[in-house]
Amino acid sequence: MTLQDLEQDPATAGTRRPSGVLPAWLPSWAAPTAVTVAAASAAAVLWSVDPNEPGHYPTCPFLAATGLYCPGCGTLRATHDLLHGDVAGALARNPAVLLALPYLLLALVTWFRRSAGHPAPRSTSLPPAVIWGLLAAITVFWVVRNLPGFDWLSPA
Repeated sequence: MTLQDLEQDPATAGTRRPSGVLPAWLPSWAAPTAVTVAAASAAAVLWSVDPNEPGHYPTCPFLAATGLYCPGCGTLRATHDLLHGDVAGALARNPAVLLALPYLLLALVTWFRRSAGHPAPRSTSLPPAVIWGLLAAITVFWVVRNLPGFDWLSPA
Protein backbone atom coordinates (compact mmCIF):
# COMPACT_ATOMS: atom_id res chain seq x y z
CA MET A 1 0.00 0.00 0.00
CA THR A 2 1.44 3.35 -1.01
CA LEU A 3 1.19 6.68 0.80
CA GLN A 4 -1.35 7.83 -1.79
CA ASP A 5 -3.50 4.75 -1.08
CA LEU A 6 -3.39 5.52 2.65
CA GLU A 7 -4.46 9.11 2.02
CA GLN A 8 -7.45 7.99 -0.04
CA ASP A 9 -8.54 5.04 2.12
CA PRO A 10 -11.38 6.18 4.45
CA ALA A 11 -10.62 3.33 6.88
CA THR A 12 -7.23 4.85 7.70
CA ALA A 13 -8.31 8.50 7.64
CA GLY A 14 -7.17 10.25 10.82
CA THR A 15 -5.35 7.18 12.18
CA ARG A 16 -2.16 7.41 10.16
CA ARG A 17 0.67 9.35 11.77
CA PRO A 18 2.98 11.59 9.78
CA SER A 19 6.07 9.83 8.51
CA GLY A 20 9.22 10.52 10.48
CA VAL A 21 7.45 11.26 13.78
CA LEU A 22 7.79 7.79 15.29
CA PRO A 23 9.40 4.60 14.07
CA ALA A 24 7.00 2.42 12.11
CA TRP A 25 7.35 -0.47 14.59
CA LEU A 26 5.86 1.57 17.46
CA PRO A 27 2.10 1.29 17.98
CA SER A 28 0.02 4.39 17.31
CA TRP A 29 -0.80 4.80 21.00
CA ALA A 30 2.90 5.08 21.96
CA ALA A 31 3.10 8.86 21.51
CA PRO A 32 0.09 9.81 23.68
CA THR A 33 1.20 7.25 26.26
CA ALA A 34 4.72 8.71 26.35
CA VAL A 35 3.30 12.23 26.79
CA THR A 36 1.01 11.00 29.59
CA VAL A 37 3.91 9.27 31.38
CA ALA A 38 6.08 12.40 31.02
CA ALA A 39 3.28 14.62 32.36
CA ALA A 40 2.63 12.26 35.27
CA SER A 41 6.36 12.20 36.07
CA ALA A 42 6.53 16.00 35.99
CA ALA A 43 3.42 16.15 38.19
CA ALA A 44 5.05 13.78 40.69
CA VAL A 45 8.13 16.01 40.90
CA LEU A 46 5.96 19.11 41.19
CA TRP A 47 3.85 17.47 43.88
CA SER A 48 6.91 16.65 45.97
CA VAL A 49 9.09 19.74 45.35
CA ASP A 50 7.33 22.94 46.44
CA PRO A 51 7.81 25.80 43.94
CA ASN A 52 6.97 28.30 46.69
CA GLU A 53 10.37 27.68 48.27
CA PRO A 54 13.19 29.57 46.54
CA GLY A 55 15.92 27.75 44.69
CA HIS A 56 13.95 24.74 43.44
CA TYR A 57 12.83 26.06 40.05
CA PRO A 58 14.18 28.81 37.79
CA THR A 59 12.58 32.24 37.71
CA CYS A 60 10.39 33.14 34.74
CA PRO A 61 12.76 34.64 32.13
CA PHE A 62 10.23 37.33 31.18
CA LEU A 63 9.74 38.31 34.84
CA ALA A 64 13.51 38.35 35.42
CA ALA A 65 14.13 40.53 32.36
CA THR A 66 11.23 42.98 32.68
CA GLY A 67 9.85 42.76 36.20
CA LEU A 68 6.41 42.09 34.69
CA TYR A 69 4.30 38.94 34.92
CA CYS A 70 3.75 36.90 31.76
CA PRO A 71 0.51 34.92 31.19
CA GLY A 72 2.27 31.78 32.43
CA CYS A 73 3.69 33.25 35.65
CA GLY A 74 2.39 31.28 38.60
CA THR A 75 1.59 28.16 36.58
CA LEU A 76 3.99 25.93 38.54
CA ARG A 77 2.60 27.12 41.86
CA ALA A 78 -0.99 26.84 40.60
CA THR A 79 -0.36 23.28 39.41
CA HIS A 80 1.33 22.45 42.73
CA ASP A 81 -1.73 23.78 44.56
CA LEU A 82 -4.07 21.75 42.33
CA LEU A 83 -2.05 18.59 42.94
CA HIS A 84 -2.50 19.18 46.66
CA GLY A 85 -6.24 19.85 46.29
CA ASP A 86 -6.06 23.61 46.88
CA VAL A 87 -8.30 24.97 44.12
CA ALA A 88 -8.53 28.43 45.71
CA GLY A 89 -4.74 28.64 45.87
CA ALA A 90 -4.46 27.60 42.22
CA LEU A 91 -7.02 30.21 41.24
CA ALA A 92 -5.02 32.85 43.11
CA ARG A 93 -1.74 31.88 41.42
CA ASN A 94 -2.92 31.67 37.81
CA PRO A 95 -6.63 31.41 36.94
CA ALA A 96 -5.74 30.55 33.34
CA VAL A 97 -4.49 27.14 34.51
CA LEU A 98 -7.93 26.20 35.77
CA LEU A 99 -9.50 27.34 32.50
CA ALA A 100 -7.00 25.46 30.32
CA LEU A 101 -6.92 22.17 32.25
CA PRO A 102 -10.24 20.72 30.98
CA TYR A 103 -9.28 21.49 27.38
CA LEU A 104 -5.84 19.90 27.79
CA LEU A 105 -7.44 16.76 29.24
CA LEU A 106 -9.99 16.69 26.40
CA ALA A 107 -7.17 16.99 23.84
CA LEU A 108 -5.32 14.09 25.48
CA VAL A 109 -8.42 11.86 25.50
CA THR A 110 -9.11 12.75 21.86
CA TRP A 111 -5.50 11.92 20.97
CA PHE A 112 -5.80 8.50 22.66
CA ARG A 113 -9.13 7.83 20.91
CA ARG A 114 -7.69 8.70 17.51
CA SER A 115 -4.60 6.57 18.11
CA ALA A 116 -6.90 3.64 18.91
CA GLY A 117 -8.64 4.12 15.56
CA HIS A 118 -11.78 5.86 16.81
CA PRO A 119 -12.76 8.94 14.88
CA ALA A 120 -12.97 12.17 16.83
CA PRO A 121 -16.52 12.81 18.08
CA ARG A 122 -16.58 16.01 16.01
CA SER A 123 -14.14 18.31 14.36
CA THR A 124 -11.36 19.29 16.73
CA SER A 125 -10.24 22.17 14.55
CA LEU A 126 -11.05 25.54 16.00
CA PRO A 127 -12.34 28.27 13.72
CA PRO A 128 -9.87 31.11 13.20
CA ALA A 129 -12.14 33.51 15.09
CA VAL A 130 -11.90 31.32 18.22
CA ILE A 131 -8.12 31.09 17.95
CA TRP A 132 -7.84 34.87 17.56
CA GLY A 133 -10.26 35.30 20.47
CA LEU A 134 -8.09 33.08 22.69
CA LEU A 135 -5.00 35.02 21.68
CA ALA A 136 -6.79 38.28 22.50
CA ALA A 137 -7.98 36.94 25.88
CA ILE A 138 -4.45 35.81 26.80
CA THR A 139 -3.05 39.19 25.77
CA VAL A 140 -5.68 41.06 27.82
CA PHE A 141 -4.94 38.80 30.82
CA TRP A 142 -1.22 39.50 30.34
CA VAL A 143 -1.71 43.27 30.34
CA VAL A 144 -4.36 43.49 33.07
CA ARG A 145 -2.45 41.34 35.57
CA ASN A 146 0.36 43.92 35.44
CA LEU A 147 -1.85 46.99 35.98
CA PRO A 148 -2.10 48.70 39.36
CA GLY A 149 -5.27 47.71 41.19
CA PHE A 150 -5.34 44.20 39.73
CA ASP A 151 -3.02 42.65 42.29
CA TRP A 152 -5.48 39.79 42.69
CA LEU A 153 -4.32 38.56 39.26
CA SER A 154 -0.64 38.56 40.18
CA PRO A 155 0.86 35.17 41.05
CA ALA A 156 2.58 36.44 44.23
